[in-house]
Amino acid sequence: MIVDKLQAVQARIVAACATAGRDPADVRLLAVSKTFGLDAVLAAMSGGQRAFGENYIQEGVEKILALREQLAAPSPLSDSSHAGTAEWHCIGPIQSNKTRLVAEHFDWVQSVDRLKIAQRLSEQRPAHLPPLQLCLQVNIDGGVTKAGVPPQELQALAVAVARLPRLRLRGLMSIPEPAPDFVAACAVHQRTRDLFDQINQAGVLPQAMDTLSMGMTADLEAAIHAGSTMVRVGTAIFGGR
Repeated sequence: MIVDKLQAVQARIVAACATAGRDPADVRLLAVSKTFGLDAVLAAMSGGQRAFGENYIQEGVEKILALREQLAAPSPLSDSSHAGTAEWHCIGPIQSNKTRLVAEHFDWVQSVDRLKIAQRLSEQRPAHLPPLQLCLQVNIDGGVTKAGVPPQELQALAVAVARLPRLRLRGLMSIPEPAPDFVAACAVHQRTRDLFDQINQAGVLPQAMDTLSMGMTADLEAAIHAGSTMVRVGTAIFGGR
């Protein structure tokens, strides 16, 4: 069951934090619900999960609206086990023609790697909503997908994005290529952590970044060891796709 799998992932986070000498409260779990239906999200919510990540924007928006309608309707699904609203993170690639959907429906966006996309999100974020929480995706290892801003361009982009209204720059996100072992995985995640620290210590941002979104099902322990504050887990919670 999803609740049992969710508890198993939470136990992994606690164990990884103990090994790294960290407080488990400092690491958030983002349940990656892409390709899974609303029933899976509701099951995770019944286990206390509130933050969900979606890679595909249209699918994510449909789920966000369906959940809102479901929880607003008087039914057994509206009971206390689902109390509170979900927090939705866009973690997939964003094309210019999809920025409005992200700006209007998501709470977080973690996959910004161009100023143009950030500017559109800023312009299209509705005034009645809180600022859109944002992470910059960094291509930390030059992986074949090439998604993410190159490390040498990261600070300039961070400074520019931090100045935009209706957004709040929270931190960095990375998706490195799979590493052969724990030590190698720690090393590549540490490189993202180093960039994060360098920008914060440079004092070039109006507010220091506080979020390092690193680590997935296979490497969350290594990411936590390197300082991740948010792990993005899908398979270990919802199963294979």
